[in-house]
Amino acid sequence: MTIQKSLSLRAWAELGLLSLIWGGSFLSIRIALDEIPLVTSVAYRVGIAALLLWAVILWRGTAVPRDLRLWGAFLVMGLLNNVLPFSLMAWGQLHIETGLTSILNAATAVFGVVVAALVFADERLTLNRGLGVALGFLGVATAIGLHNFRHFDLQSLAQLAVIAGTVSYAFAGAWARMHLKGLAPEVAAAGMLTASSLVMIPGALMFDGVPTALPSGTAMLAVGYYALVATAFAYLLYYRVLAAAGSGNLMLCTLLVAPVAITLGALVRGEALPGYAFLGFGLLALGLIVLDGRLTRRLLSG
Repeated sequence: MTIQKSLSLRAWAELGLLSLIWGGSFLSIRIALDEIPLVTSVAYRVGIAALLLWAVILWRGTAVPRDLRLWGAFLVMGLLNNVLPFSLMAWGQLHIETGLTSILNAATAVFGVVVAALVFADERLTLNRGLGVALGFLGVATAIGLHNFRHFDLQSLAQLAVIAGTVSYAFAGAWARMHLKGLAPEVAAAGMLTASSLVMIPGALMFDGVPTALPSGTAMLAVGYYALVATAFAYLLYYRVLAAAGSGNLMLCTLLVAPVAITLGALVRGEALPGYAFLGFGLLALGLIVLDGRLTRRLLSG
């Protein structure tokens, strides 16, 4: 019988820290987008993070991968985990609020569980997890606003862009577990971000041109946070949790991201959310509690 992947207390702690870090990234990205063009902002994110991680690798004396197939895997991972979701979510965040973006991002957990169940025998979709997925999808639909399925407008298009980014994240987690297993977290993260930079930097020059002025200090701090902390450091945690707990469990962190982003968006930018978004978030929370199964097993056994 295949032993199913689960989250240890250490993995839960690392997942919680990762969620706190990524919760702040929504606000920092939105602040940067007030002054920096979209494609350029993504290029800054992946390029600066890659440079920092290569500095760490050189400092530690870690071997640099030379296998061309592995670099091909890095390229696919960069597209799935950086280029597509970063770009789609940054564009979506220009049109919808930070808190709502974070709630839609929580759909990553639902899609991650489904993709992992399809690919890995030790992350199968049990009845318990199936019920959680159903509740999660209901939560996503509610958070978007069911009326948006009847009236398609720019805001709903932005929401669909964010959802597409979450699906890309889900496939990225499975791809990483299949093709990047056994690598040191800093090597996996650096290779992925380098491949992303090779796509995004030329794209930024093509679409946005060469930057002609320095952003404000506030925007530069925002870039520093989302590049150094929410990308370089966060992906070290990402690959640690992936190795220990599997891709589906890793994606559960996106539920925990939402409350952090909502609080920061309300405190710093004065953003508000409609009531149905909070209802959707509650349904997502319930779905992921069922997916995890610990609380329900304790209640049933008690």
